[in-house]
Amino acid sequence: MPATQPRSSLGELLARRTVEGELYEKLENKAVRCFSCGHRCKILNGLNGICKVRYNEDGMLKVPRGYAAALQVDPIEKKPFFHAYPGALALSFGMLGCDYHCGYCQNWVTSQALRDPVAGAPPTDLEPADITRLAKRHGAKVITSTYNEPLITSEWAVEIFREAKKEGLVCSYVSNGNGTPEVLDYIEPYVDLYKVDLKGFSDRHYRDLGGTLQPVLDTIRGLKQRKIWLEVVTLVVPGFNDSEEELTQIAEFLAGVDLDIPWHITAFHEDYKMTGNGNTPARTLLHAYEIV
Repeated sequence: MPATQPRSSLGELLARRTVEGELYEKLENKAVRCFSCGHRCKILNGLNGICKVRYNEDGMLKVPRGYAAALQVDPIEKKPFFHAYPGALALSFGMLGCDYHCGYCQNWVTSQALRDPVAGAPPTDLEPADITRLAKRHGAKVITSTYNEPLITSEWAVEIFREAKKEGLVCSYVSNGNGTPEVLDYIEPYVDLYKVDLKGFSDRHYRDLGGTLQPVLDTIRGLKQRKIWLEVVTLVVPGFNDSEEELTQIAEFLAGVDLDIPWHITAFHEDYKMTGNGNTPARTLLHAYEIV
């Protein structure tokens, strides 16, 4: 561990479960550029990227490996994939960390573990073959990287998916879509299904969540260009992204990419740090459906 970078006890625990990453380039003065997400962090020696789980140790990018903080077998429709392998079971696994800090995150215990001292789930050491065996044992046809942001742990996901492919399993991401061309090229041979959370169509709102809109739009286009099965979800949050203008912009954008992209419009419930907006009324979802 770099002596110049203080870490919490959880950070120290996770630092023992890291390897050199593949999605980066070396820069001058032991700095690195990370390509795993749309932030494209330039990380100086001894510091973390925005995600807080990818860090620079003496000019080498260290990335998470060898554990899961969440494991669950669910119907594939819960991901939600409604138009791929209906009725199948999906083994979902997740690590810790995220490149966003959404105040309404429903997976905040895992995604915000390195930012919020209240969050955190203990890591369980696993190897790719262990996860593949679990999927086979429970009759799961699909393996899904989710619960944290899978893009920032893509090296680990690809390692798992390589094993899963040998057993004939389908591999998928449930992601915020804040990608880069480099990470999409990296995962393309292994990821069959990809769900993007399109959180609105306002760059200002995206900045409130810790990102920007354009990389997500580019990822949606990039997934279609790479012929990866894509479904898009928008969680409709009252007072945040539920205006007719914004919902119309989302629908028009998706239709402009491909009329056949499934768009899931889901209801917000008050969670984590966003408890004053109220839950999404059914009439808002019905109106969004009418826009489509």
